[in-house]
Amino acid sequence: MNQALHQNQRVLAGGEPLEEARAAMIMLHGRGAGARDILGLASYLKVEGFAFLAPQAAHSVWYPDRFMAPLQSNEPWLSSALQRVGEMLEHCREKGIPAQRTVLLGFSQGACLALEYAARNARRYGALAALSGGLIGPPEEPRNDQGHLQGTPVYLGCSDVDPHIPLERVEFSAAHLEEMGGEVKKEIFPAMGHTVMPEELDQVASLMRELARA
Repeated sequence: MNQALHQNQRVLAGGEPLEEARAAMIMLHGRGAGARDILGLASYLKVEGFAFLAPQAAHSVWYPDRFMAPLQSNEPWLSSALQRVGEMLEHCREKGIPAQRTVLLGFSQGACLALEYAARNARRYGALAALSGGLIGPPEEPRNDQGHLQGTPVYLGCSDVDPHIPLERVEFSAAHLEEMGGEVKKEIFPAMGHTVMPEELDQVASLMRELARA
């Protein structure tokens, strides 16, 4: 049974009121950061009709160990974090915005969480955007994901020398999500480090505009 580690944390909001928005973005922050930090990216993603929701992780950490550590070492935090993403999607659905009109976006640990949730809960999403992240778990552990992403647009942006995200894991994640039916675009930036690039935000905004027009 999951402990309610992340369930009672605050959620910051921006953009259109959720009840009036045509689409939503759930924004997942990185380790040691917070909801306010990731919500700050919304000022660079000015697409009309979007509501932005940024849940806060307990103690600013979605899970305690590295994302490629044995899964059990990140429990019960990881299960609680995945549950929190599901709760946010359900909240959007209750307000009239289904998953196929909701974008999951994350940076670093939040990007890993967004990818992992979508792989474990494959369906059509509005889009999936992972900025410096990869699927969670050790590389030697086989994936057991079920379902199909049904053409969900997927964007992965990362550095070729990210100190936290091995390039091999980004490559594997892109290939795996494509096998699951995602329309994957991957961009690897030379010597970018562990940060967010304007080019990445341009790609995310493009996905948002396509969703807003649909």
